[in-house]
Amino acid sequence: MAGWITALLSGALMSVQGVFNTAVTKQTSVWVAAGWVQATALVTCLAVWFFTGRPPISGLMDVTPRYVLAGGVIGALITYTVIRSMAALGPAKTALLIVVAQIITAYLIELFGLFGVERAPFAWHKLLGAAAAIVGIVIFQR
Repeated sequence: MAGWITALLSGALMSVQGVFNTAVTKQTSVWVAAGWVQATALVTCLAVWFFTGRPPISGLMDVTPRYVLAGGVIGALITYTVIRSMAALGPAKTALLIVVAQIITAYLIELFGLFGVERAPFAWHKLLGAAAAIVGIVIFQR
């Protein structure tokens, strides 16, 4: 149950963050806003790290495979794309498209066992669920 609540909270926070970031972008620029998001995220992470036991940062040097360290780069690109799409489409349509893209991408990662994720067998009901989500986008658009 905690996983469900955390996931729902994550989705809600993403939508609020997207609206906030878009507002900052309108008054500055997209890269200033994205940089601010990343900088304040770093400060927040350092503060929480300081108060929660401080495991060594040097552990990053032992992370394998190395490409998984690109999460921060991906985070900056996510911030940029969310800001741009919210400005163009609005929060609701953007969130809907993002969630459907996440579902499809996550299923493909599982299906093909990409990035070290355990491979999952193909399931028709998951494909139908993704198709239903796409139909939902079409209905929402109209």
